[in-house]
Amino acid sequence: MARSTGAFFSGPAQPHSMYEVEVKVPADIETVAERLDELGAEQVDTVIQTDTYYDAPHRNFAETDEAFRVRRETRKGETDAKVTYKGPLLEAESKSREEFETGVENGDDIDAIVQHLGFEPAATVRKNRRVYEVREYDVTLDAVDGVGEFVEVERETDGDIEPVREGAYGVLRDLGLNPDEQQRTSYLGMLLSDANE
Repeated sequence: MARSTGAFFSGPAQPHSMYEVEVKVPADIETVAERLDELGAEQVDTVIQTDTYYDAPHRNFAETDEAFRVRRETRKGETDAKVTYKGPLLEAESKSREEFETGVENGDDIDAIVQHLGFEPAATVRKNRRVYEVREYDVTLDAVDGVGEFVEVERETDGDIEPVREGAYGVLRDLGLNPDEQQRTSYLGMLLSDANE
């Protein structure tokens, strides 16, 4: 049962729009890890993420460029779960999207709930991630099962996307990576594309 933290209930909270600005390139992650060490970047997280993506009964997310997933994150033997909705891409230059995410107590229960509502599991993406901080950006080294190795540079903003994107490009260049090699297809899209070939 949810506990109230305030004296009065004023109705449902209004969602605050945040935009996830993300730039992703294929890379040898061990080489990038060495460069991060040279730059004195701090590793802030190591996590295994298992994302179950769902198809909706009322619209085709592949056609609308949306995503709905349940994510399980395992750190040091402990697993947490989150539910995420990602809207369509907002611009062509990066993988910037409106995103809403919340933690859930039990990933299995939320899986059961959404399936009872008619959502069907579409695919599962599993990745090992190492996360570093560089100039207010998260730099993530991803080893994605069945897909490959990538570096993501991302930051959230509730304002102008362009300067955040340009900052992400600068971080990539500092790591010896080329923003022009950006991969705009999601890991899910790459996994499904490989499965269909």
